Amino acid sequence: MSGTMLILVAIAGIFGLLFLVIRQKLHAFVSLMVVSLLVGIAAGMPLNHVIESIEAGMGGTLGFVAIVVGLGAMFGKMLEVSGGVERLAQTLLEKFGEDKSQWALGISGFLVAIPVFFDVGFIILVPIIYGLTKKTGRSLLYYGIPLLAGLAVTHSYIPPTPGPIAVANLVGADLGWVILFGVIAGIPSMLIAGPIFGKFIAGKVHVKVPEYMNFQEKVPGKDLPSFGMIASIILVPLVLILVNTLSTVLFEEGHIVREITTFVGNPIVALTLAVLVTFTFLGTKRGYSRQEVQDIATKALEPAGIIILVTGAGGVFKEVLIDSGVADVLGEQMAASALPPILLAFLIAAVVRVAQGSATVSMVTAAGLISPVLSIMEFDGPSLALVVIAIAAGATVLSHVNDSGFWLVSRYFGLEVKDTFKTWTVMQTLIGLVGLLTVMVISLFI
Repeated sequence: MSGTMLILVAIAGIFGLLFLVIRQKLHAFVSLMVVSLLVGIAAGMPLNHVIESIEAGMGGTLGFVAIVVGLGAMFGKMLEVSGGVERLAQTLLEKFGEDKSQWALGISGFLVAIPVFFDVGFIILVPIIYGLTKKTGRSLLYYGIPLLAGLAVTHSYIPPTPGPIAVANLVGADLGWVILFGVIAGIPSMLIAGPIFGKFIAGKVHVKVPEYMNFQEKVPGKDLPSFGMIASIILVPLVLILVNTLSTVLFEEGHIVREITTFVGNPIVALTLAVLVTFTFLGTKRGYSRQEVQDIATKALEPAGIIILVTGAGGVFKEVLIDSGVADVLGEQMAASALPPILLAFLIAAVVRVAQGSATVSMVTAAGLISPVLSIMEFDGPSLALVVIAIAAGATVLSHVNDSGFWLVSRYFGLEVKDTFKTWTVMQTLIGLVGLLTVMVISLFI
């Protein structure tokens, strides 16, 4: 089959995916599987090879992603159930004081979303926002936007959250570099989209606590775990993964230090150790029975299962593109483009995000499409990590009515649709644009 026909097959596959998700309301996992089958057949692959590609793509992706996302979900659930999330926010608010509470909430969101899913962290902490709004009479957005920005930045940019883990796996990036660049891009994104934009928009849109949201103001509890313990536990996997990456730079292959750090700093080992620490210090040592800890861990896997399957289907789509020959042709065409690969990755993710709403789907789709370009241009190490952050930034911008996060914020803040666009959508877009700009600047030095 000619290169032109293969390109048309790829384009048809992407439009088919958007049609199934948007118009037919078919689940993203099923949609990705259907499109992968059809692309393989349309590209002229033997039928048995299509099945082999699907199995290889699913297995190759989930061998890593399923373990890390599953462990990360358990890790976060223990922090949630133990009150660790509340302790982080309350301590930071006390330290910063009421006049700098915006910054405290932004940092709280930034730290909380490392182990905890975005929507869970928001729902746990939103009563604190309500309490501050009632107390000061300020617009709810003055406190709410910084918290949302902190949560959204980390959720998009910093492993072990599922999005960057999935993309890193699909493009072959080292998680240590992804964490490092995610933090570097995330901090200015959080500051600009959070406290700075929050203060500005609170002066334009005054929002009170919705009357239909009955809440109890959260007060510091003596039975909550200490701030030091929670901060240390969150840092355990991040530090181990970063030390692993650093050791590959400092020590030659075969050096005993590098051998050890490569093992303990592998994301699978690092998260396993972190989970065991949470089970012990936030579980059994705080009065939970072993059965209760087991039940908490099991419950954590329910939302993780959907993310794992969608990510696996993204791996299937990538594998079919490669095995059918579509990826080679697509990669050559994209590589010949005048656009830098980092900007190209951002734009692909952004277009899919705007079209169908799901950040996860846009991330895995963009990763599958851009990976051939990275192979042709011989991207490696830090450069691959920058592409991961660019994809995450693209999958963050322009959240609107087809995104569940849009409606979550609209309901909890009592915002009309137009005001949700002015607040949440602009905040998300600022996060993505600042992240992209930061990545582009870093790329000049790598």
